[in-house]
Amino acid sequence: MPSAEMNCYLVTKSDDAKPTAAPARRPLSDLPAGDVLVRVAWSSLNYKDALAASGHPGVVRRFPHVPGIDAAGNVEESSSNKFRPGDRVLITGFEMGAPAWGGWAEYVRVPAGWLVPLPTELSFRESMIFGTAGFTAAQSIEQLQHNEITPDRGMVVVTGSTGGVGSLAVAILARLGYRVAAVTGKTDSHEWLRSLGAEEILGREVVNDTSTRPLLSARWVGAVDTVGGNTLATVIRSTDRHGCVTACGLVGGTDLELSVHPFILRGVRLVGIDSATWDIDRRPPLWDKMAGPWRPGALESLVDDTVELDGLDAVVKKILAGRVRGRVLVRVGGDD
Repeated sequence: MPSAEMNCYLVTKSDDAKPTAAPARRPLSDLPAGDVLVRVAWSSLNYKDALAASGHPGVVRRFPHVPGIDAAGNVEESSSNKFRPGDRVLITGFEMGAPAWGGWAEYVRVPAGWLVPLPTELSFRESMIFGTAGFTAAQSIEQLQHNEITPDRGMVVVTGSTGGVGSLAVAILARLGYRVAAVTGKTDSHEWLRSLGAEEILGREVVNDTSTRPLLSARWVGAVDTVGGNTLATVIRSTDRHGCVTACGLVGGTDLELSVHPFILRGVRLVGIDSATWDIDRRPPLWDKMAGPWRPGALESLVDDTVELDGLDAVVKKILAGRVRGRVLVRVGGDD
C-alpha cells in the first residue's frame, strides 16, 4: 500500500496574492479521481510546466496545483482491467499538469485512457528525455511522412531547434536520413546541433521576413515549426512546391499573416500538431517507433540538466528566460 502522504511541488495562491511554488507534502486524498494510481519515477520540465509553476491563468485553473505534463512510473493501484499493479507506464498530455494535478509528485491518479505502456526498450528516465517534447516532434515527423516528404525530396527546416521539441526533431529527422537545417539564435549551440545531425545552421533572421511578398524563394520541402507567428509565416512562404509544414508552437505569436498563395500556387500543406489530446490508441505505435527505429543515437546528449523536486525553482526560471537547451529531467521517485 502507498503511503498516506506524498512529496510534490505545489503551486499555491491566496486571494489576490501572487502565486508561490515550493516543494510540499500533501495527503494522497488530495489527488483527483481516476482509475489508476501511478508511483512516479521520473518527470520532465516543459515550457508549459514553467508557466504552471508560475501560476499562469491560461494553464492553472484552480489552486493548489501540481505541475508536470509528463510522468513515467509503476502502476500502484488500478480499478481498470487494462492495467495492473506493477505495470510500467508513461503519461504525456491530456489534462495532466494543466489543469489536473501532474507529474511533479510521487503519485498521480489519472484515467486509464491517459496511460501508455512503457516500451520495453525504454527506461523511465529515457522515456522522459522524449516526454511531450519528443512525442510532439515524432507526430510532426509522422505527418511529414504522411504527406510524402521523404529524405530524397530535399531539406527539412526546424525552428526553435535548441528547445525540447526542436532538438528532438533535429535528432530524429537526422536518424531517419533527412537533411536538416536547424534555426537558432544561440551561436554557442551550433556545434551541439551539428552533433545531433543538423547539416545546416540558420540564424533566426532567415525565418523572419517582414516583407509583404506572398511568396519567397523556395529553400526547403518540409518544416517542423515550434515558434509560430511571423516565423511560421516566413517558413510557409519559403517552402517548395508540394511541401509540408507542421506547426506546434506559439511563443512567436498566435497571428498568422500571409496570403493563400503558398497553398494554391505551390500546393504547400500546413498541418497542426496537437499532442495533448491525440487519440490514445494511436500513441503506442508512435512510442514504439521512438523507442526503436526512430531513437536518436545521441539521446543522452539532449539532456541539459537533471533535478529533483527541491531543485525546480532554478530551472523554471531558466527555461522562462530561454536558457535551457534540450531537455530537463525531474527525478521524482528514483531510478527504474
